[in-house]
Amino acid sequence: MAVVFEKSKALTDVPFHYCPGCTHGIVHRLVAEVLEELGVTGQTVGVASVGCSVFSYNYFNCDMVQAAHGRAPAVATGLKRAIPENVVFTYQGDGDLAAIGMAETVHAATRGENITVIFINNAIYGMTGGQMAPTSLPGQITQTTPYGRDTDAAGHPIRVCEMLSTLSGTALAQRVTVDSVKNVNIAKKAIKKGFENQINKRGYSIIEVVSTCPTNWGLSPDEAMNWLRDNMLPYYPLGVYKDVTEGGNE
Repeated sequence: MAVVFEKSKALTDVPFHYCPGCTHGIVHRLVAEVLEELGVTGQTVGVASVGCSVFSYNYFNCDMVQAAHGRAPAVATGLKRAIPENVVFTYQGDGDLAAIGMAETVHAATRGENITVIFINNAIYGMTGGQMAPTSLPGQITQTTPYGRDTDAAGHPIRVCEMLSTLSGTALAQRVTVDSVKNVNIAKKAIKKGFENQINKRGYSIIEVVSTCPTNWGLSPDEAMNWLRDNMLPYYPLGVYKDVTEGGNE
């Protein structure tokens, strides 16, 4: 019988711990497939953030480093400068990257650090119980906004790709999602380009993946995917916000 699909060798045999309907597992698979296809698994170092992805070092078959909350870009900067011949990526959620780690994110991008950032945006703090995140939508109910996010009191959600696309050091800023086969394929191409940019020394690449959190949204997996399409994608439009290989901003 012909083999039509098999697990990437860049993933370990450890079962994922993520909740049913969570898209972390899909993104892990895409990252692993890209590392394997590029032939760089053995020279890659990943930096795990604090959040639901905190145990991602159990799943990738490459060297992994655990960073303090929000400090993955700083750790990745040190790694890449110390071992420039290696491929370095961070895997971060919105609370990690866009809240406590926003300073590290912005300054790594503006310096053009030659790293690849995988950014999971599910509009909520996942691991710590569902508090409002910097990306939580206006009116979104969370544990800390039981009546919905009030933009007068809490400000507006941060659109990370749009912001980082204004910085000279950013080589790629692209927002994708994994809610369908078509979009999974687009996401994989974006992730691959992010790693190719690093290999070709083009600078900082960020791939934002609009994702689900069924548990903290209080929805079933199917309902969560529909909520993503109906609520998140209108606020966080998919697309390429900067790509230096295509002549700059799109």
